[in-house]
Amino acid sequence: MDYSLIISRLGTQIRQKRINRGLTQVQLAKLAGLTRQKVIAVEKGTLTVGMIAFARVLAALDSELSVIPAAMPTLEELEGLFD
Repeated sequence: MDYSLIISRLGTQIRQKRINRGLTQVQLAKLAGLTRQKVIAVEKGTLTVGMIAFARVLAALDSELSVIPAAMPTLEELEGLFD
C-alpha cells in the first residue's frame, strides 16, 4: 500500500476526531502546542509533517495510533491519488 494513502487516512481520522470533539483547528492547535497551519497540514496528510506533530495532535485528542492491517483503498481514495 502507498504510504501517502496511509498518511492521508490518518489525517482524515484526526480531522473527524477533532470535529467529533467539537474543537476548531485553532483550539486543537493550542492544546497541541502547534500552529493552526501545522494542524491543517496534519489533517491534510501532508507528507512533510513530522511524526512529533502527529503525536502532539493525537495526545491533545486523548488518542493514540494503533497498527492494524491495511484495507484496500476506496475508489475515492484512489481518485485522490491522481490529483
